[in-house]
Amino acid sequence: MPDEKKKVFDVESAASLVKELRGSFNAGKTKSYEWRIAQLKGIEKMIDEREKDIIEALHEDLSKPELEAFVSEVSMSKGACKLALKELGHWMKPEKAKTSMTTYPSSAEIVSEPLGVVLVISTWNYPFLLSIDPVIGAIAAGNAVVLKPSEIAPAISTLLSKLLEEYLDNSSIRVVEGAVAETTALLEQKWDKIFYTGSPRVGRIVMAAAAKHLTPVTLELGGKCPVVVDSNVNLQVAVRRIIAGKWACNNGQACIAPDYVITTKDFAPKLIDVLRHELEEFFGKNPIESEDMSRIVSVQHFKRLTRLLDEDEVSDKIIIGGQRDENQLKIAPTILVDVPEDTEIMKEEIFGPLLPILTVENLEESFDVINSKSKPLAAYLFSENKQLQKDFVNNISSGGMLINDTILHVMTILSLKFTWNIPHIFSLYMKLMSILAYINLGTLLCIHRYLPAFMDTL
Repeated sequence: MPDEKKKVFDVESAASLVKELRGSFNAGKTKSYEWRIAQLKGIEKMIDEREKDIIEALHEDLSKPELEAFVSEVSMSKGACKLALKELGHWMKPEKAKTSMTTYPSSAEIVSEPLGVVLVISTWNYPFLLSIDPVIGAIAAGNAVVLKPSEIAPAISTLLSKLLEEYLDNSSIRVVEGAVAETTALLEQKWDKIFYTGSPRVGRIVMAAAAKHLTPVTLELGGKCPVVVDSNVNLQVAVRRIIAGKWACNNGQACIAPDYVITTKDFAPKLIDVLRHELEEFFGKNPIESEDMSRIVSVQHFKRLTRLLDEDEVSDKIIIGGQRDENQLKIAPTILVDVPEDTEIMKEEIFGPLLPILTVENLEESFDVINSKSKPLAAYLFSENKQLQKDFVNNISSGGMLINDTILHVMTILSLKFTWNIPHIFSLYMKLMSILAYINLGTLLCIHRYLPAFMDTL
């Protein structure tokens, strides 16, 4: 018999899926503390038991080194799950609220209620973490969930589909694999929340689809994250931390990776010399062959990056790196100096191993350069100058900010969160804020008296 063709997931299939999950949600299945805890424990067990499979899939999709895959995806997912298990009871507990004299004597509380059936559309650069983390938040909030992993990371997409079916409650949690057609079919449906991680271009498509149903949306988008480097700094330490945040984190394919550096004209030569030395220390004389650096995710993205490098007025600005190997989908760490502001590499998010350095007469000019662009998801300053640190904080608006380091704000400090900095609503699912993306904060007022008789007629 001929092989049975794989069933097409179309608008009708999507509608049937949403109807089934809504039935499960309306029956109250996902709302109980016991159900939420059981699913979170299922995720924790899944990560523990299938860690090797997850790391192997990450290597297949992105050639992620084992240590990087563990630290940035497996460990962070474990941490999010453990935090949700620990805090769920506290998160679900109603919060007391003050009442006014108008309702005296009375009491009031803020009650967290799940939104309903939610859609999570994940991305490819951290395909496990950025799928599981928002799903953890949705489950902890008591919702039914559909996860659409990125087709650009097919090994992780297939693994997630298999694992979530095996470890979680399939009557309320599903995975839909596929590409544009499947995502379009999902976006045609009425959801109670859509959570999207990815590019601004697709983010606009998601918002437009959600607007038809007045569906609330959380977008985690990218941006050009600046790094300002002062001369008053331990330069070797600063450079190592820039390299760690740029090339040791998925080879620049991260939304919070340093996108460009600003320093003074006088200090730039010293910075470049130390970058050259430390890059060789990290990745060797031939970084293309290094096993400590991820590859570019696809041929399409490789060609996008090489197009940025080959643009007129850009290619002659390369001072370090520039080597490329399309067969391996590798581009060496590449430093460029004083690339014109009107080139594509300075207008769009790079999302790869290319790092332009812009020079200014004094670092206060860097504020104007940064503020002339869209608000960054993260902004970094390396300086021991307290006044410069204060001016940087006061003059730059960004989703997150670090002084004298990069990227660690999303990895280590649970009490911190990104700001509500549209279009980067990253705060809503990282660490403590995860559950807030998927609940409605309703109010409950209890009157502890009967209304006066004259008010009964109003």
